[in-house]
Order: sequence, then C-alpha cells, then structure tokens
Amino acid sequence: MKRWLFFGYGVVCHLLFFAVYAYLIGFLGNFLVPKSVDSPTTSSVPYAIGINLLLLALFALQHTVMARPGFKQVWTRIVPKPIERSTYVLVSNVITILLFWQWQAINIVVWDVQNDLGKYLLWGLFAAGWLLVPAASLMINHFDLFGTRQVWIYLRGRKYTPLQFRTPMLYKYIRHPLYVGWAMAFWATPTMTIGHLLFAGVLTLYMVLAALVEERDLVHFLGSQYQEYQRRVPRFVPRLFGRSQSAADATENEHAEIH
Repeated sequence: MKRWLFFGYGVVCHLLFFAVYAYLIGFLGNFLVPKSVDSPTTSSVPYAIGINLLLLALFALQHTVMARPGFKQVWTRIVPKPIERSTYVLVSNVITILLFWQWQAINIVVWDVQNDLGKYLLWGLFAAGWLLVPAASLMINHFDLFGTRQVWIYLRGRKYTPLQFRTPMLYKYIRHPLYVGWAMAFWATPTMTIGHLLFAGVLTLYMVLAALVEERDLVHFLGSQYQEYQRRVPRFVPRLFGRSQSAADATENEHAEIH
C-alpha cells in the first residue's frame, strides 16, 4: 500500500507541474489565463516592485536550497527518499502558484514592437523557448528530474540508482539548454513592460548563479570527468566554429528547474 501511495503522490506532483507550466505560458504571454504578468493592478510602482522581488526571491531561494546535496541529506530524514524529488516539485509548484496569485503588474512599456515581422519573430522565439524546456529535459531523463522515475522504481521494489553522466544531443553543444530555453521564453515578447522585465531579469540572474552552483556540485561528485566537459562545451552559447565534443554526459542536477 505504501508503495502505491508514494507512486500516486509522485504522479500527482508531476501532473501538477504540467498544469503550472501551461499556466506560466499564458501568464507570460498574456493570453488564456485570468491573471497574467501584465494584468492591471491598483498597486503603486514601489509597492509592486517590493512584492514582486519578494516573490522572486522566495522562488529562487526554494529552488536553490532544496536542490543542494547538503539540504537533501537533512531533508530525507523527514521526507522518505523515494518521494524527496516529488516533494521538491510539489513545493516548487506551490510557490509558483503563489507568485501567479500575488504578482503585481507594472505596465510601464519598455519596448513595443509594431512591425509584423518583428512580432512573428518574437512569438516564434517565445514558442521555441517553451518547447525547448521539455525537449531538453527529455534528452536526459525527464521522469528522473520530476521524481516519477524514483517512485516507479520504489513501486517495483528495486533500489534507486542515479543516472549516469552523459551528454546527448543539445548537451554536446551547450551545458545548460534547459536554462537557455527558459531565458528565451522569459525574454521573447513583442511588448515588454517593467513588470515583465523584472520577472525576466531576476530569474535570468538566478539561472546564471544557479548554473555556477550546480556545476560546483557536479565537479565535486564527478571530478575530472565534468571538468573535461566544461573545457569542451560552452555553458550557454554554442561555439560558432567547430563542433564541441563532450567526454561523457549530461547533468542530473540541472532542474527545470522554473518550470
């Protein structure tokens, strides 16, 4: 019974992520959702900036702290190991929902592209970013990143084994395609407001810092194997000339992160 409860819990947490992810697309695209990044509010600009920074800081803090190995060692004394990752996903979802609910729009326009070609190009990049995020996770192991593999293995009565380090497909050219996908999704918009800019800017800074912390952890666990990968493959921007060749693999620690 316990195994089935853990499995059901993991599946529900994963499905909730899909719902939150879909809402996030509408939230940043300003379509199909009751409240978006630019939905009108009556808040003053200083108040809106303060609330939004608190929400973004909470988001970044949770994603950073709960993903660290030291926190996991302590956390799994309370939360059983098979559902540790699913619980991380659940808490991430709850905090993102809180961000949607409490977000304060600041509708001062930074840029507004009126040219049709420019609009199509930006909406194309917007769509490409949202497609790249799940695609990049599937290139490594989407179900391990979101905890479903862990609860499935537990249901089968087998011992969990971490994924091997490997670098398939886009990971041969950049080390963090997930973060690149998120950045494209955050920044590509024909109309950029101060509120949207705050969202994109703070979370982009978070991703850059998170990548540095994650890579420090990977060097600690994988040693020269990951250092060789760092030497061969750029972090975010692929080399224009010459093909990057990786020595081994792609990272289990890169989380989807914003999912």
